[in-house]
Amino acid sequence: MFPDFNIYSLPLLILVTQGLILSFLLFWKYFQQKKASYIILAILVLITCYHRTTYTIGFMGWYDTFRNTKINYYLISLVLAVGPLIYYYLKSCIQRDFIFNKKDLMHFVPACIYVLFSLVVYFYDRTQIGFDETQNGVLHLWSMNNLSTALGIFFSLQLLTYLIFSFRLYYNFRKKLNQEYSNTYKYELGWLRNFLYVFTFLFAYDSIQMLTDELIFDLHWTQEWWYQFFSLLVVIYVGVMGYFTSASDLNKVSFEALQVFESSSNVSTFEYQEQLQKLSELVEKEELYLDPNLTLTQLSRHSKINSSQLSYIINNGLDKNFNDFINEYRIEAVKSKLMDSRNNHLSILSIAFDCGFNSKATFNRVFKRIAGKAPSSFRNNKS
Repeated sequence: MFPDFNIYSLPLLILVTQGLILSFLLFWKYFQQKKASYIILAILVLITCYHRTTYTIGFMGWYDTFRNTKINYYLISLVLAVGPLIYYYLKSCIQRDFIFNKKDLMHFVPACIYVLFSLVVYFYDRTQIGFDETQNGVLHLWSMNNLSTALGIFFSLQLLTYLIFSFRLYYNFRKKLNQEYSNTYKYELGWLRNFLYVFTFLFAYDSIQMLTDELIFDLHWTQEWWYQFFSLLVVIYVGVMGYFTSASDLNKVSFEALQVFESSSNVSTFEYQEQLQKLSELVEKEELYLDPNLTLTQLSRHSKINSSQLSYIINNGLDKNFNDFINEYRIEAVKSKLMDSRNNHLSILSIAFDCGFNSKATFNRVFKRIAGKAPSSFRNNKS
């Protein structure tokens, strides 16, 4: 009997409802701020909730109560749009002045083709005799029996491809960020990394479930329920974090200095040692590392060394990126202050911020990597 609120249907119903509310809030935020990332994420959240509708009403007893329901025809899968949406959400967060162009719509052609195919199936079946008395028509049953496995594999491969593209985009961006900026955007980057991780988890879980069902043994519907539950937990997390995490700072990031260097086909050779020594003396004497917003471009102006050349010196002469180069000075400054008993009344975090760090998590991670121990251990064992 419908609706049947049980331990399977009720959690899905609650999570779907919350997901739809989050989708509405993301749409609203887009209309307020006109940032593409919000509308892309809103559509992604909406599609994920929409896909769970089939299972939610199924667990509520819809199919048993309405034997000739046609809802399977109306709830057309849009899973082929999920991969591109993940990729373009990431791109909209980290690409400066991101604009969704007409050519980008090509990525959604497979999803449109599948929607068109589903409509053809529906309009063909509705012309067949006995369609009103059955749940699934002739062509729909044929496609489920003959195409479902192939389509499932295609869906998985397509999603895997976009996840790979997204991770490559993310790590390339993070690498360039470390080459250009002395303090990277830990919070925003952490969110984007986790965004990719949770969808990778869903992909892996779904793939294992599909392989188990096809090759090992048939899964019971209660066992398949867990994927629906986890996917809704993911969409709630993504919706909440996406709503409260602004990517506006990442959108302002520019890699013009690096682009000039990378586009150069003929870089002249020069001696590192003299320029490295002058650079080190400049950074230490003028304490440029104390500026938490110091960039490669700013250091270029101070040192009067071309940005591309400066990047080349640091990366090849010191075998480290700009971020590590500056943070080493900051760590030495922190260690010096921690060794000074006159600073015992100051917290470690306040000293770190005074020395140019702007993130507790980044400071702790960098200090432990460079000093070999946690800041608190260093202070306690300074003697």
